[in-house]
Amino acid sequence: MITTQSLRGRVALMVGHCAGMVDLVALPVWVGTLISVYRFDPQQAGLLATLFLAGAVAASLVLAPFFQLLRGRTVATCGFAGAAVAFAVASTTTQFALLAMLHAGAGIAAGTALSVTHGTIARSPNPHRMFALVGMALGVFAIAFLGGTPVLVAKLGGPALFQVFAGVMAVGAVVAALAFPEADSVGGAATSRAPAAPLPAAVWWGVLGIAALGLVQSMTFSFLERVGSDRGYGLQAVTGVLIALGVVNLFPAALAAVLEKRWAARSVLLSGPALQALLVVVIMNSPVFAPYAAAAAVFAAVMIFTHTFAFGVLARLDPSGRALAATPAMLMFGAAIGPILGGTLVKAWGYGSLGVAALVIDAVAVYAFARIHRAPGTAGAVKGMA
Repeated sequence: MITTQSLRGRVALMVGHCAGMVDLVALPVWVGTLISVYRFDPQQAGLLATLFLAGAVAASLVLAPFFQLLRGRTVATCGFAGAAVAFAVASTTTQFALLAMLHAGAGIAAGTALSVTHGTIARSPNPHRMFALVGMALGVFAIAFLGGTPVLVAKLGGPALFQVFAGVMAVGAVVAALAFPEADSVGGAATSRAPAAPLPAAVWWGVLGIAALGLVQSMTFSFLERVGSDRGYGLQAVTGVLIALGVVNLFPAALAAVLEKRWAARSVLLSGPALQALLVVVIMNSPVFAPYAAAAAVFAAVMIFTHTFAFGVLARLDPSGRALAATPAMLMFGAAIGPILGGTLVKAWGYGSLGVAALVIDAVAVYAFARIHRAPGTAGAVKGMA
């Protein structure tokens, strides 16, 4: 039996996380390609990305309550395979309606696979460290994707983007079929099919905080490439920023693993959203390249670092893994709204409006994470929160 402690199992979880979380890496190129190559306006481009994310949310919400009953390997393999087919077909058309259906279908399939991937990570002996490990893998993937995909799209056209997506999902399906691990029974989590206890109130506050972070992340990330291009920085400079972002993303998950016992989780969860909002304001309002580049390069790292701590906190509050099997829903509920919200704001009031929206939304995230500490019954479950 392959477990989360084995090398094969860890590799499968890392690949599954990279494939399922492709939006966290790809949104700037994704939305930028839909605007520059397919000639959709910002609102239409944001809507297509939103449909993918909304599909992932729907799949995660349906599957998460039944995570303990699912065969992870089968679900992950079929999910990634379905997403690969949908993206392969998307590379053959430029019709908005068909692309919309294919984006939604790919999101449902990828979200299904990602739900069992994150649920399995949550049931590992050390969820914080395991999530940090898959986060490091995502950083390596980001360098390859952001360094190569814009060049492929420039040379081969828009279909190359969807062909890359299809290839990523196909790799996820093959690796899941060969090596996806069984979920461990840890932290007192029952492996029986008996009904599980209701989730603690603190978990729901954590869900809200993560959703708010995901909303700001996707709203901003979707237009990271466009705002740089529209200010005349040039393809080479903007691509360089995206590559730098990928390099920086190698470090936050590893740093979160090292600091797990050294930094109070509560401090990280309260400061992370505030820093995220500040970076959005700089990115969307800087009149010169240097501040834009510096803020953009570390923008995703803040989300990865903060979410790693949040994942560990929620795993301790809910050892069954059900809550974190809904991680795609937490992240992508906000992320699904982000591209269309961002596109609408940019179309109506310009890029600066995204900074104002980020300040409001991240204030909600700070409040929600503060409520985790105050919710009844969390003191024993959440060590290091104070």
